[in-house]
Amino acid sequence: MRHALPALTLLAAAIAQAGPLAYVSNEGSGTLSVIDTATDAVLYELPAGAKPRGAVVSPDGRRAYVSDQPGNRLVVLDLATRRLAGEIPLGESPEGLGQSPDGRWVVAAVEEANEVVFVDTRTQARSFAVKVKGRNPEHAVFSPDGRWVLVSAEEGGAVDVIDVERRAQVAQIPVGTRPRGIGFSPDGRRAYVAAEMSSEIYVIDTQSFTVRDKLMAGPKSNGISVHPDGRRVFISNGGDASVSVLDVERMALVATIPVGQRPWNMALTPDGRKLYVACGRSGAVSVIDTETLQRVADVAVGKLPWGVVVR
Repeated sequence: MRHALPALTLLAAAIAQAGPLAYVSNEGSGTLSVIDTATDAVLYELPAGAKPRGAVVSPDGRRAYVSDQPGNRLVVLDLATRRLAGEIPLGESPEGLGQSPDGRWVVAAVEEANEVVFVDTRTQARSFAVKVKGRNPEHAVFSPDGRWVLVSAEEGGAVDVIDVERRAQVAQIPVGTRPRGIGFSPDGRRAYVAAEMSSEIYVIDTQSFTVRDKLMAGPKSNGISVHPDGRRVFISNGGDASVSVLDVERMALVATIPVGQRPWNMALTPDGRKLYVACGRSGAVSVIDTETLQRVADVAVGKLPWGVVVR
């Protein structure tokens, strides 16, 4: 007699065959959509708070951490059981999340307190917070070596620099109006910052913490994603539903790719071949082939997708 495999065994087999997974936080529907990047199909959705924004996934792929803005908390999801695994208080209005390269720290930009909260994933608890000078911090991003956290503040017109070991802000770098997305070059020597209201991209030298270059981007540039080879930077333009491609060596925009409405935050697959763009007003994620620089799919997700992380 043939016996059916247990449901969990079938699920494990399906996940083993899947490509890297893209996790999309949908602030309008309170869910986290999970996309198989091999097929660009949504595998499942999880409840993720009242208004999920930032999201990161642990290096082993077992847990997702999602900022719930009105809940003032970090939602912890067990991805194997697809259940809530816990919640951690953060402070009023948490937004973007970052994760240290070793997975130990998850950081949250907390708007109303003007601080970055560090959560220790070993204890699953808040460890400490660092006040920043910029008002309404939105994104907090670790450098590739884990030494620094760069913070963009919507009302700051600057990027704040946190020294992780010292647990303190050590520098502030003036940039354009309403800085948002931040991305590092693979070697960590440069950081790219999108200033939304001035529609500019700033290139920061992370050795001296000074601006080494800047250029005009598309209208209302906001999201940043750096290709693993470091040669190209992708910039989402909320004002005209497009993604621009920056050639780093030439320091010039070389392509503009139409995507869904109100593109926001983005993420690349580990091999750099696909870019996933959260398009809030379209309720979808646009998928870009980074070799052909063409949009190849639009994946319907929840309402008002805000961000994407690929693991």
